[in-house]
Amino acid sequence: MENLHEVLKKEKYKKIKFKIIKTQHLLIKVKINGVSGNFILDTGASNSCVGFEGIERFELTTKKSKTKAAGAGGTGMKTQISKQNSVQIGSWKNDDFGIVIFDLSHVNEALTQHKAKPVNGIIGADILLKGKGIIDYYNHYLYLK
Repeated sequence: MENLHEVLKKEKYKKIKFKIIKTQHLLIKVKINGVSGNFILDTGASNSCVGFEGIERFELTTKKSKTKAAGAGGTGMKTQISKQNSVQIGSWKNDDFGIVIFDLSHVNEALTQHKAKPVNGIIGADILLKGKGIIDYYNHYLYLK
């Protein structure tokens, strides 16, 4: 059988390296609106998000949202939304991307308690679905089409 990389290359997938950090999270470099950041790749997160402190950094135009976020940090967390952003992961790009903004301090607190560096946000299932994502855990690659 052909190896996974060759099969996906023929199908025009982009190959993106990720790291596994001390907490066993998958860490990936992402550019939002041309600005680089470190993000956790999280298949369990429905939406990609950035912390409130990332609004200026990533040049996000925000609107209030009635949606409350829920996750490992709790429930009922206030959110904002930013639409029509450019997101680039490796050579994969999408120029009409919506991102949720909410308090990521609980995530970063947990990371720093385990001596891992804080992150700028989370890449969730919205990107994985849009990019027809395939994760090669063994070789530490994400493939997006």
